[in-house]
Amino acid sequence: MGVHRVGAFCVPTVSGWALGWAGERTPCFGLEREAPALRKGFESLGASREDAGCPSSATMKVKVIPVLEDNYMYLVIEERTREAVAVDVAVPKRLLEIVGREGVSLTTVLTTHHHWDHARGNVELARLRPGLAVLGADERICALTRRLVHGEELRFGAIHVRCLLTPGHTSGHMSYFLWEEECPDPPAVFSGDALSVAGCGLRLESTAQQMYESLTETLGSLPPETVFCGHEHTLGNLEFAQKVEPGNDHVRAKLSWAKKRDEDDMPTVPSTLSEELLYNPFLRVAEEPVRKFTGKAAPAEVLEALCKERASFQRAAEPVQPQARALLALQWGLLGTPRQK
Repeated sequence: MGVHRVGAFCVPTVSGWALGWAGERTPCFGLEREAPALRKGFESLGASREDAGCPSSATMKVKVIPVLEDNYMYLVIEERTREAVAVDVAVPKRLLEIVGREGVSLTTVLTTHHHWDHARGNVELARLRPGLAVLGADERICALTRRLVHGEELRFGAIHVRCLLTPGHTSGHMSYFLWEEECPDPPAVFSGDALSVAGCGLRLESTAQQMYESLTETLGSLPPETVFCGHEHTLGNLEFAQKVEPGNDHVRAKLSWAKKRDEDDMPTVPSTLSEELLYNPFLRVAEEPVRKFTGKAAPAEVLEALCKERASFQRAAEPVQPQARALLALQWGLLGTPRQK
């Protein structure tokens, strides 16, 4: 396979799928808490592969970093080269603290979409780190240095990245699928707001058909392994899933688990695609109970009805004041557009 360098990345000139995954195992990752008084459960678990019993052939380490009210940033470390890539930088100084503590060289930012809570840190981070590559699929992303296209492949060290355009939440939403060749560890997808634990982001800019294709064809066809999403919305998502499928034992069990995690102030990420197919209604649009709940038959119509029901469910559970709604619209770049939240 021929490659050429783009910053710290190699971009293959010949596409290939050399994937490694192993049953129920998940990549080694550590959790970082934002501040002593906030989200106390996010203590570092110690993410070295040796401590976690991971094989020496594996080189990818993922640091999960909770920020803002319920967002996640991620730092992906190639342990041999000590290069690092950040996903969805919202709080740059927090990220740089972890970069310094890990002793790695941050070379690239992968941004899933342009919304404030996923991209607002790019400008400051680029100022602090001259030469930093900021990549994404949407020209609205702050400090973007190069626009990515669907299917493009990147590489840093032993870690491969496939860029997957997943419109739905926004028209330029990109998910990132990472894997290592000849490695028994499973791959991982960083799905931003395209797919979350038991749910997905609001459909703001794309059609229901586009969102359906993103969820079922682009993401749903990946190996059934690890999903790192952009928000901690699991509890509310599962409560809605239970409304959609009250007889689904997988939903009931996952909801019980998520409530315990919430009580302990612990995260619910990562998930796996194989699990999501069991309890995420937005991936189950062909299932009879979900179709019956929506009163629709065509998959895209079922999905569109689910999105509307989910928005109503969320408004009923957590009413948003007009001022707060306007602030969210401003942060997400929605003011002045015909489609609102």
